Amino acid sequence: MDREITFGDAVIEALQEEMRRDPSVYLAGECIQVSYDRSPLLEEFGPERVRDTPISETAIIASSLGAAVTGMRPVAHIMFTDFLCCCMDEIVNQVAKIRYMFGGKANPHLVIRVQSAGGGRSAAAQHAQSLESWFIHVPGLRVVFPSTPYDAKGLMKTAIRSDDPVMFFEHNQLRRIKGLVPEEEYTIPLGDADLKREGKDVTVFAYGYLLHAALSAAESLKKEGVDVEVIDPRTLSPLDKDAIFKSVKKTGRLVTVEEGAKTGGVGAEISALVADEVFDYIDAPIKRVAALNTPLPMSPPLEKFVLPNESKIIEAVKTIV
Repeated sequence: MDREITFGDAVIEALQEEMRRDPSVYLAGECIQVSYDRSPLLEEFGPERVRDTPISETAIIASSLGAAVTGMRPVAHIMFTDFLCCCMDEIVNQVAKIRYMFGGKANPHLVIRVQSAGGGRSAAAQHAQSLESWFIHVPGLRVVFPSTPYDAKGLMKTAIRSDDPVMFFEHNQLRRIKGLVPEEEYTIPLGDADLKREGKDVTVFAYGYLLHAALSAAESLKKEGVDVEVIDPRTLSPLDKDAIFKSVKKTGRLVTVEEGAKTGGVGAEISALVADEVFDYIDAPIKRVAALNTPLPMSPPLEKFVLPNESKIIEAVKTIV
């Protein structure tokens, strides 16, 4: 039976179900006992399994990796995407490589849960970056970025059960978005994209908060006779290339949408893959809608200027249709 709950509640529900199912699952992060004081997690599982940590991202990830290779399944919380910069050595050189370096004898099954701050809060240059594209470049990591409450719950449960380390990004603007989520048990495989809207004229690849801008843009364009197909990858690594290629083969056009900076972003990788493997099906230049290559300003008007939005998606689609 489905009921409507928020994105944030869907993630909490996934954590609660997995902590009940598996006693090796625990949470660790800065001030999470305070942030969970209104959720059932701290009350039900106590401070041993909802663990406050020092203000040290390095310590959070390093201790979680140590626990993981000894059999625990930590969910390590990093408060902002920007703070991943403080623990890059632990993630890139340790978490991502330890299984390879030890010949498969060490299983780093942990989830690194990250708030992708993004725009909309005037959080400025050090608390609003979208850095998920960095991690799709690192072999050994799985990168998940859900866009809906349904996907958030199913993907979180899969991430916790995975024997691979999973980077789980959650856009702050999605936390209060509501959607239908089943009460019964379900999981979503990593690497399985979702066709959020069918269309025949152009494929729009979008994820996270901007998926909703893409869907809104598609409805606006429909009134002008443009039929937009919207693909949500749900996981950026592994990436469901087949779903993207199938859509592009049908529409002959592609627009990628992301909140990170345009240079070296997710859209650049998608564009390269399509050009490399299904170039003969492309009828127009591939367009990328992304943030400008500048630190994000605190000023709301300037932030709006720098970031992608619905009108910029519409403009990109119109240039190739």
